[in-house]
Amino acid sequence: MKKTSILLVMCLAIAAHAQETTTASATDLKAPDGTQPTLVSFPFERIQTPTAIDLTCAGFVSKQLVPNSNFVAGDLYTPSTTKNTNGEVVYLTGKGYEVGQKYTIVRELRDPNRYELFAGQHALLKAMGQPYSEVARVRVIDTRSHMAIAEIEVSCDPVNPGDYAIPYVEKPPVSFRPPLRFDRFLPSSNKLAGRIVMARDFDAEIGPGVKVYLNVGTNQGVKAGDYFRAVRPYEADLHDPVDSLSFKASTNEDTQKRQAAIDPNFLTKTGGPVIHVRDLPRRAVGEVVVLSATPTTATGMIVFAMESVHVGDMVELDQ
Repeated sequence: MKKTSILLVMCLAIAAHAQETTTASATDLKAPDGTQPTLVSFPFERIQTPTAIDLTCAGFVSKQLVPNSNFVAGDLYTPSTTKNTNGEVVYLTGKGYEVGQKYTIVRELRDPNRYELFAGQHALLKAMGQPYSEVARVRVIDTRSHMAIAEIEVSCDPVNPGDYAIPYVEKPPVSFRPPLRFDRFLPSSNKLAGRIVMARDFDAEIGPGVKVYLNVGTNQGVKAGDYFRAVRPYEADLHDPVDSLSFKASTNEDTQKRQAAIDPNFLTKTGGPVIHVRDLPRRAVGEVVVLSATPTTATGMIVFAMESVHVGDMVELDQ
C-alpha cells in the first residue's frame, strides 16, 4: 500500500510538471499582435535536415538544356541488363573523359500521365524549363577504349542507357536550423512568393523528405539554405475537383433549425448563416528548404509538415 501511494504521488508530480511545461511552451514566444499563442496555432517545428544523399539526388528544373553528347551507352552485361546501381560499371559515350573524374548522371523527364494536378500546372512548368532527375554519381575508372568506363559511386535510381552524363559539382550543405515555433495562421506578407509546381516522381501529395520544384530562383534572390513556408487557402480546396465534394456535403445537425450555406447561389440558399470560403483564414501546411537554384527555379525539400503538402500550394519566403 505504501509503495502504491508513493507511485501515485510520483505520477501526479510528473503529470503536473508536464502540464506546466505545456503551458510554458505555449507562452514562451512573443505573441504577434492579435494572437494568443497555443500549441495548436504555434506548434514547434521538428526540422528534418537534408543529408548528402538528399542533395545528390534532388533533381532540378532548368531553362538551359543539359548537353546530350555524353550519355550512358550500356554496362558490363549489355544487352541482358539495362539498369545499374551502386558498385556496378557503365559505359559512357562522348568526349572529355579522364580517369578519376566524377560525373552526375541525369535523366530528362516527362510525365507519362499528362494530368494537371492544378489548373495551369503544365503552362507554369513549361515556363520554368525542362525537369531533370539526378540519377547517380559515377567515377571514371578506364579511358582506354572508345567509350569510358565508370563505376557508380552513389545511386539514387537505377541508371538507364540514354541517361546523360554531366560534370559533377558538389552542392554546399544546408546549415542546420534549430526548431522554431510554426505560425499556422500567418497572414500573407510582402515577401517573395511562388508556387510548388512539381514534386519528385510527379507525386501529388507529399511530406517531409520529398523534393519539390518552385517557380522562383536566383533572379529573385533565392539561394540554397533559404526557407519557404507552404501555405494553402481554403479556396484551393473549394476549386479542387475532389476536395470540393466535402464543401458540397451537408453540414446540418438534426437539432439545427437552419443549415449553414457555403457560398450559396440562388438555388442553394438555406435561410441560415452564409459561410464565405474566401474569408476563412489560410493555413500554413509545411516548411521547405532550398537545396539549389537556377535563375528561374529552385529545388527544395519538405523539412516539416503539419499535413500533406500539395503540388500547387503557394510558398512564401520565411521570416
